[in-house]
Amino acid sequence: MSRAIVTVVNRLLSWLWGEAQPTAREEEVDVCVIGAGPTGLTTALLCSRLGLSVRIVDKAEGRLVLGRADALNARSQQLLSNVGVLPELQALGITCNTSSVFKGGDFTSRQSKWFREFLMIAQPQVEQALLNKIGISVGYGTTVKRVEDGRDYATVTCNDLIVKAKYVVGADGAHSFTRNQLGINFVGVKANMRWAVLDTFLKTDFPVCQEIISFEKDGQSRVSWIPRERGLARFYVLLDGGEITQERTELSIKEHLAPFSVEFAKTEWFSQFDVQERVAETFISRGNQRFLLAGDAAHVHSVNGGQGLNTGLSDAFALSWRLNLAARGVSPRALQSYDVERRAVAESVVDVAAKLVRSTLRTADEYVKIVELSSANITGMGITYPLHGLFTASGSVGEFFTGSRCPDFVLTKADKSKAWLYQLFKYGSFAVLSGSGVDLTLPPGISTYVDTWDVSTEPCSDVFSVNVDGETLATTFDLGRKGDVSIVIRPDLYVGYVGADPSEYLRTLTL
Repeated sequence: MSRAIVTVVNRLLSWLWGEAQPTAREEEVDVCVIGAGPTGLTTALLCSRLGLSVRIVDKAEGRLVLGRADALNARSQQLLSNVGVLPELQALGITCNTSSVFKGGDFTSRQSKWFREFLMIAQPQVEQALLNKIGISVGYGTTVKRVEDGRDYATVTCNDLIVKAKYVVGADGAHSFTRNQLGINFVGVKANMRWAVLDTFLKTDFPVCQEIISFEKDGQSRVSWIPRERGLARFYVLLDGGEITQERTELSIKEHLAPFSVEFAKTEWFSQFDVQERVAETFISRGNQRFLLAGDAAHVHSVNGGQGLNTGLSDAFALSWRLNLAARGVSPRALQSYDVERRAVAESVVDVAAKLVRSTLRTADEYVKIVELSSANITGMGITYPLHGLFTASGSVGEFFTGSRCPDFVLTKADKSKAWLYQLFKYGSFAVLSGSGVDLTLPPGISTYVDTWDVSTEPCSDVFSVNVDGETLATTFDLGRKGDVSIVIRPDLYVGYVGADPSEYLRTLTL
């Protein structure tokens, strides 16, 4: 056998065994993100804005064009407003905050307002809006062959690229190569339920409305209609046995919308899925702990309640600022707290989705009732973190409760223009809303990541003055009447501390 042939064979075997091609280029970065879905793109956007060097790779040949997730909940909209992505999406999507029940040829309940405003919009548009802001190229068509959790850095070996990174985020979906390579168990069950999903434009005399509709037939609610942008209709259909086909799906939709006529004028996307309910046993790799899991790589569940994409976005906001502190050597324990907080949230989300998907075998009224009871999770506005963790300490004042999301409120500038707190907040930093009686003394390591907003108020006045980066704004939102109380807002816009000594709380972050 000639030397040339041997060389070719060896290269082929190396590639098959998970080694990069000999001509593979090498890169060194702070963070490597595997997976360019919404979770991965958001993580890359946030990390790059914090000044970290980022490489993002995805085995797909290009960005998603059709299908998948269909809505942003209230919490996701708050977070995306903080990084300036929301306005583009608001211009493209439609709002929806009501649901209805249809059975026996008529609506039996209308406009049950069970959640704060949802933005109905396709996942491809969310990804494109993130790409428009991200400022770094995505390595599409890059297949990861091997990952190594080294002592000094993590290594990601791809088909034509070797990335050495301080940390790696596995956001590569439910069948995560990263998770499997690291030997992290995906704990849970596969429910015996198969769903079809259809994105279509209808020609119908059905009274179309901008509401989520649950259709009941034979005592079960197996069909849901989700209103979408551009006049598109998204249907979720639970089918029994046999092959799941578009023809069977369309027939079920027609039966549930009867007696109204239905024609499928143009269908953009049809797919099917089995219900999986799983959570990774850990979101951080064992050993050197340089790999983190996020999004569907960390947790999967049914689509009911629209929590998948939204939970992944919150993962990204919870993780990126911690990566910044860890990569710069400021807070070695930061990433462990990500695992504790977000895994607990994931387990809660999976539990809620499991109840919802099984309730489709009940009446539509029962299904909607369970949705109402689960609104804290579905909207994302009621997700809380355990107290007494590394980044939460018990306390409250007004509407600020530690472990809960920071409330968003309006402040008035000197020129009478308005600004929301989430628009003023700088992602990646702790904000300390501090009265005049508070002495804030911090070690040099953490002070760079803390912004102080001085708060004052006159006796018998309902107006608070807040100094943000040298500009004084006013608000009537209750920031605490005592001058010796401080509120610490974490970088992910959760309340971390309320009390008299924020310095002690912030100093513990570097221990």
